[in-house]
Amino acid sequence: MPPADTKASNGNHRVDASAPTSTNPNPSEPDAAPVTSAAASTAASTGASTGRMSPGRPGYLRMRFALFAAGLATFALLYSTQALLPAISDDLRVQADQASWSVSAATFGLALAVVPLSALSERFGRRAMMTASLTVAVALALLVPFAPDLGWLIALRAVQGAALAGIPASAMAYLSEEVDSKALVGAIGLFVAGNSVGGMSGRILTGWVADVWDWRAALAAVGAMALLCAVAFRLLLPRARNFTPAAVSPRALARTLAGHLSNPLLCRLYAIGALFMTVFGGVYTVVGYRLVAQPFGLSQSVVGSIFLIYLVGTVSSAATGKLVGRLGRRGALYVAVSTTAAGLLISLLNSIVAVLAGLVLITAGFFAGHAAASSAVSRTAKTGRAQAAALYQASYYIGSSVGGALGAFAFHLAGWGGTVAMGLVAVGVAAGITVYATRKARAERRAEAARRELCAAPA
Repeated sequence: MPPADTKASNGNHRVDASAPTSTNPNPSEPDAAPVTSAAASTAASTGASTGRMSPGRPGYLRMRFALFAAGLATFALLYSTQALLPAISDDLRVQADQASWSVSAATFGLALAVVPLSALSERFGRRAMMTASLTVAVALALLVPFAPDLGWLIALRAVQGAALAGIPASAMAYLSEEVDSKALVGAIGLFVAGNSVGGMSGRILTGWVADVWDWRAALAAVGAMALLCAVAFRLLLPRARNFTPAAVSPRALARTLAGHLSNPLLCRLYAIGALFMTVFGGVYTVVGYRLVAQPFGLSQSVVGSIFLIYLVGTVSSAATGKLVGRLGRRGALYVAVSTTAAGLLISLLNSIVAVLAGLVLITAGFFAGHAAASSAVSRTAKTGRAQAAALYQASYYIGSSVGGALGAFAFHLAGWGGTVAMGLVAVGVAAGITVYATRKARAERRAEAARRELCAAPA
């Protein structure tokens, strides 16, 4: 997840964490490419001349494993309760729409904190910010299993989500400052892979542990895994050599953010990202409730394993680049909308094969839409690209929070059909925004063609 740097707002010169290589369109899509021995040799010699880490130089492998561990811990903790919601509802005797806030609170906390914590990392350092964030998040993870009721669980998860915001807010900036540019893609790729593996493995681990013991033991298991990751991160991550503390100017940062929010195209991209995540968050928050009930009656461990479908996102997001190249950004969004809507409708059938097929299509469509929208943000923003990316991430996680809450509420009122209806409305709005953008672009092209003809006409 791209950071929100404040370089554009504080006037200090520093390597830009918002360079194109730092904005991965999808948290499940590793950017990493294989490094040949010749390339590694070149990168090592270049890194030696710049004082930055590169393949073959001391600290490079330690750094990669450290940030992989940080990414794994971050996303394992962020969604740790999602696969456990049916068990939490049964034990605490609450409805799906109430239990879902244990997920929505964490993502909402992250959305609110990602920009402020990225600004603080400019003052106190990336390594210090990531260490503090992981320490607080893991400490809370060890307390969460002992939450006496749902209110305490939601409160702890909200604070935990806010703490976790310091990891993605600082990791990309650390990489851009400490790693040689020729080795940056591979380093970012492993961090993003840790995000993906953490998000998936955390859900699967909790499902299997809860099936043997209970949901509290499952959350404790994720906390223990995150603790090991945090220790590995702290021991392995090299000290920053190229970071220079900078004063944070809230007024300048606010001007940069306001400039992005006044850009109509960026606002449309933020809305599309939030709407796709509303569908995705709503579906995966309540799908467990449907699958543990009749006519399916699946166990908690099998429900947790459903999240292996996330691997489909790696494939679809990787293919999105070619899709955008062939159809354009809006064409790719139309494909993503259609695929997601088809998956929602297919999932209505009372067949486990149909439900799984629907989840595959929903997942593929979501990641394709997310990849198309998020990758366009850095290309659209001419200045303050990292802040633009951070705003996208904030809207993305707000969409996750809203989707989880609304999807669960709709499920409580009307069952799975209610959740599907909510998802179709969100997809429809995303489609409407895309249609509006298409017509606006065509009108602008016609106006530009008319101006050129007028200028070319003889006096």
